[in-house]
Amino acid sequence: MSVEEKYTLGIEEEFMIIDPETRELQSHVQAIFEDGKLLLKENFKPEMHASVIETGTNICANIQEARKEVTELRQGLAMLSQQHGLKIASAGTHPFSHWRDQAITDHPRYKEILREMQDAARANLIFGLHVHVGIANREIGIQIMNAARYFLPHIFALSTNSPFWLGRDTGFKSYRVKVFDKFPRTGIPDYFSSLAEYDSFINMLIKTNCIDNAKKVWWDVRTHPFFNTLEFRICDVQMRVDETIALAALIQAVVVKLHKLIQQNLGFRIYRRALINENKWRAARYGIHGKLIDFGKQKEVPFTELVTELLEFIDDVVDELGSREEINYIFKMMEQGTGADRQLKHWYNSGQDFKKLVDFIVDETNVGLGLETDKSKVKQSV
Repeated sequence: MSVEEKYTLGIEEEFMIIDPETRELQSHVQAIFEDGKLLLKENFKPEMHASVIETGTNICANIQEARKEVTELRQGLAMLSQQHGLKIASAGTHPFSHWRDQAITDHPRYKEILREMQDAARANLIFGLHVHVGIANREIGIQIMNAARYFLPHIFALSTNSPFWLGRDTGFKSYRVKVFDKFPRTGIPDYFSSLAEYDSFINMLIKTNCIDNAKKVWWDVRTHPFFNTLEFRICDVQMRVDETIALAALIQAVVVKLHKLIQQNLGFRIYRRALINENKWRAARYGIHGKLIDFGKQKEVPFTELVTELLEFIDDVVDELGSREEINYIFKMMEQGTGADRQLKHWYNSGQDFKKLVDFIVDETNVGLGLETDKSKVKQSV
């Protein structure tokens, strides 16, 4: 079996539905969803808040297929929204809309979550990027998950795209994770010595009525309970397709590299969850402009050095995966800044005008989609 067939990809993105006049979130998903059933079939679904909609690709054999599907799903959703006089926008949080003003989708699952989580669920008005990488052997999947935890803050720092919350500059490059921290069973997972230990843990949660199924374990990376995939859930949703695809390619390459080490009986050192959380906090606060801890050297290292080391670590699998071009976009992200960096720059340059900031996010979301609102031809970078 080829590398492409073995490490399949699936990408989920959560989008805001925007009123182009007020720039507020608009609870209009159900109408868009009904109109889009024929166009997008099962590839998108409403979320708990009626101003949020999720798209999901089919199983993709390689990163090029993933790009094609992500682009087409964004195009379809943007066009459907335009037909209803609305826009889509892609950032980890809305800059100023309040969660108290959002309608809740009428669905038994969401009613149950609200009953249990109360305001923690109502306030969970956030937008993420989830990347699935196919791993047929769940035992191997647990081993890869254990090792991949170390790299989660590095990947997360590159994805930071939510500096604003309820009309405030939060001081964080990703405030989305601070909101999601209020949920149980989130964050960096513990180490599991085997699939049996992991399954025993999940069964205990089910037996004691903590959860009714393993999908309610919302860790930053998890073995998916229904698919043979590792699902990476730590990233903020990205403004541009290019950024989404670069992160997906990076995640895929990390999984493949770690799998190769396991196959060669070359383990990757496992670090404590508490240590990895130190780096996650720094990534949320500073994005790519801070320092993370190199646990092996036991010292702080600028993120710019660590991302170079990460790209060197995965380099020998990139060409096998055919993702060199997509991985190279990481350098562009480091150069132009993450979504959070670009949001903050635009906000300050516009005189801290939040409506203009929402317009900017909408424009960035449409870059590369070939729509009328795509301004990439006149503004390739920020």
